[in-house]
Amino acid sequence: MWKIGVITSSNSIYRGVRENDCLPRLEALLQSSLDSSVMHYRVCPDNMELLKESMIELVDRERVDLLLTIGGTGLSPEDVTPEATELVIDRHVPGLAEEMRRCAMQNSRRSLLTRATVGTRGNALVINLPGSIPFMEWCFLAIVDQIPAALSLIQGANENVNTK
Repeated sequence: MWKIGVITSSNSIYRGVRENDCLPRLEALLQSSLDSSVMHYRVCPDNMELLKESMIELVDRERVDLLLTIGGTGLSPEDVTPEATELVIDRHVPGLAEEMRRCAMQNSRRSLLTRATVGTRGNALVINLPGSIPFMEWCFLAIVDQIPAALSLIQGANENVNTK
C-alpha cells in the first residue's frame, strides 16, 4: 500500500465558498484502482509559495510516495500549480502528463488547455490533476496503471518491473 498525499489548490475551496467535490471522487478512485487511501491532505489557496511549501512538507517530512494535486492547472491568472510543481520536482515525467491530456481529449478538446505536470521529488511521484471531476477522473484513469511501476522504479525496485 502506498502512502498518498493530496493537495487541493483552490481559492474558493480554501475560503469555504465551494465544496471540494473532487476529493471524494479521487479517494474512491485511489481505493478501487490502487487499493490505497489518502493519508495526508491539504487545501491551499492558489498561491505558488504556499503550494510549494505544502508539496515539500508532504514529500520531505511526511514521506508520501505519491503526491497528487487537484486544481490550478488551467489558464486563469491564479492557476499556478504547475509553476509551484516545477519549483519542487527533481525530474519531469512528460509521458504521463502527455498521456493524461491525450486520453482526456477523447472526451473533451478542452483538455488541451490543462498545463498539468508530472515529475519526481526524491522517491516520490508528483502528479497534477485538473480541478473538475470529469477532467480529474479522465486524467487519473489515463495513467493509474503506470503509477505502481513508476513508484517501484523511483524507489529503486528491479528495472524489470512489468509496465504493460
